[in-house]
Amino acid sequence: MYSDVFCKVYNEFGWNYYPEAFGVHLLLWMQEKQFHPKSSLDLACGTGILCQILHKLGLDVWGMDFSEGMIAIARENNPSIHYDVADMILYRPDKTFDLVTCTGDALNHILNLSDVEKIFRNVYAYLNPGGYFIFDILNETEVSPCEPFDVDFSETVRARFQITREDSGIIQLRTKVFENNAFQFEEVITEIIHDPDAICALLRNCGFTVERLDNQLTALADHRSTTWYVIARK
Repeated sequence: MYSDVFCKVYNEFGWNYYPEAFGVHLLLWMQEKQFHPKSSLDLACGTGILCQILHKLGLDVWGMDFSEGMIAIARENNPSIHYDVADMILYRPDKTFDLVTCTGDALNHILNLSDVEKIFRNVYAYLNPGGYFIFDILNETEVSPCEPFDVDFSETVRARFQITREDSGIIQLRTKVFENNAFQFEEVITEIIHDPDAICALLRNCGFTVERLDNQLTALADHRSTTWYVIARK
């Protein structure tokens, strides 16, 4: 998942808007909840944007991602944050955290619910009592198939996107990048729509209390999202 070239395109052309927006709403939620964590872990952290937001609050922040390219950029952006390259299905850090996050529909990249359950059991093990596990998953209506369309990132670089969706819920995002109209590379990302009720049932089976399943992370949010947010507590 995510070639080094794709990671650079992701970073250089501003595709960090989602973790930035999530970070804004997460801080609002923490204010509303009067939750003051001292440590956090961001699973599938990408280039570390959410990690940097929480690091500025003084938290002991860790991040992990399966992509070496993403982690290389994250370390370059903020070398004082601890980052691991790992598979979150198997990931078991040697410390515990008050807050664990997983954003950008990263859990929809996990195609089998049995693997999702493994992640939940691992998170429960390295989350401190009273700590929160906050993540998002795709809404059933959020992703629709589309014909190829182009986005210009600069005078010389453009990307062509196409989304396909099968009846089984499998979604593929194909991204082709061109420079000076010459094809450079293609990246194919595969995800699946998870039933939110099934996700919450897995959390409860692993010992979590599900406090919120909604398209708003917090009541202070000024709009509703097309994404499901899940807030679970140990």
